[in-house]
Amino acid sequence: MTDAPIRFLLNDTEIVLTEAGPGDTLLDFLRLGRGLTGTKEGCAEGDCGACTVVAGRLHDGALVYEPVNACIRFLAACHGCHIVTVEHLKGPDGGLHPVQRAMVDHHASQCGFCTPGFVMALYGLWMENPAPDVVQVETALQGNLCRCTGYEPIVRAALAAGRAGGQMQDALAVERAAVTAKLAAIPPGADVFRNVERGAGPDGETPFHNMERAVVPADTDQFAAVLAANPQATIVAGATDVGLWVTKMMRPISPAIFVGHLMKEIEETPDAIRIGAGVTYSELAPVIAAHFPEVEDYVLRIGGWQIRNAGTIGGNIANGSPIGEMPPLLIALGARIVLRHRETRRELALEDFFIDYGKQDRAPGEFLETIVIPKTGGAILAAYKLSKRASADISAVAAGFRVEVRDDRIVTARVAFGGMAGVPKRARHAEIGLIGQPFAAETFEAAARAVAQDFNPLSDFRASLAYRHAVAANFFRRFWLEQAGLEAPVRLNRAVGD
Repeated sequence: MTDAPIRFLLNDTEIVLTEAGPGDTLLDFLRLGRGLTGTKEGCAEGDCGACTVVAGRLHDGALVYEPVNACIRFLAACHGCHIVTVEHLKGPDGGLHPVQRAMVDHHASQCGFCTPGFVMALYGLWMENPAPDVVQVETALQGNLCRCTGYEPIVRAALAAGRAGGQMQDALAVERAAVTAKLAAIPPGADVFRNVERGAGPDGETPFHNMERAVVPADTDQFAAVLAANPQATIVAGATDVGLWVTKMMRPISPAIFVGHLMKEIEETPDAIRIGAGVTYSELAPVIAAHFPEVEDYVLRIGGWQIRNAGTIGGNIANGSPIGEMPPLLIALGARIVLRHRETRRELALEDFFIDYGKQDRAPGEFLETIVIPKTGGAILAAYKLSKRASADISAVAAGFRVEVRDDRIVTARVAFGGMAGVPKRARHAEIGLIGQPFAAETFEAAARAVAQDFNPLSDFRASLAYRHAVAANFFRRFWLEQAGLEAPVRLNRAVGD
């Protein structure tokens, strides 16, 4: 790929970049390159939401807008998108937008630093859901932090903005057909370079230059070819991890291949659901609601809305983190994955993909293409995570349960944990203690004791070894209590808010 610039729309302007580095962030481009300082830098890791913008992309010909974090959104990942910042918002009369007006009327801003990020997140909600309830507003704001006002006036502003209406008069509605046509006209791929001076060369005097490269493949076949030719390349999907490599660790990621727009297929067969590795948490949400509603609240605790709009299921798996939230659930569900190298594919059980800490069964030039999730067939499902915050926080311990019961006896059990070992891992001793036993409190109490044989977790700043053992045991007890139908709930009741 040559002479293929990065192209995207920024508010009402088309941007064409013939030179860019793979680690260049959208936030720096907005603030330093374009003077759009309404977008703030708070945490530079996708946690606080001060940098929230709305990104529109074509999905099967339809233009979909979602709030995302500009601080960990790389410029190359904006190719083919419409990026909307707070400066683009306005009301029908050219004054304040209904969301902005509601924020003013309900005194929802104090120091004001976080306010543009809140406005943009609420703008995304306002477009998507004209009549949200309190829980839906709180869910939309999981990824936005305010240190001054508290959240009640912000929630009241969100509800008032919904009542004010005006969505059909909004610029993104009025201009949707024109924006769709402009995005459709952008060539699907990009490949840009930039020379970066890296200090003195071997002679100690002559400057040493390094060529950085960012590639946006036009399709998955091109991705396979580029990765096979550049097996050392960094694969960037949602950048919810890789973004921190750049903003916090200052790691070079060149050459980088940006694939967040690829592998979006979701296919249902009689026995399974096939999920493309590029499907985001938000895109997976309808599948979860339709087929695995028992774990819907678990998935909604992964990151904030902005993170779920960007982070991909395949990226969460391929990153190999022992505290990634999706692998324990998917392993419990019996998921398999398809790995691809050029045109060659191989399939293996997800649990076999994780070999050791930081090591996965993936050859150079090979990538994760598809996740295959068997349908549950009447099994009992559950997923739990323990974290210091209820949402938008990394788990100390996470677990997925799939238990099948016939005639009040457990016939199959798959239980997997994250945060208990160097890789996501099944609790084999506990599973053996469940299979063939009565579906009763004593059985799960025995499994709670047996799980200590399965893991020897680390003690770190999130939790100690002893605490993790106690949490893992209590997850078995919690699973039973939920199935026992007690009047007192043992999980958060989303009907009244978290």
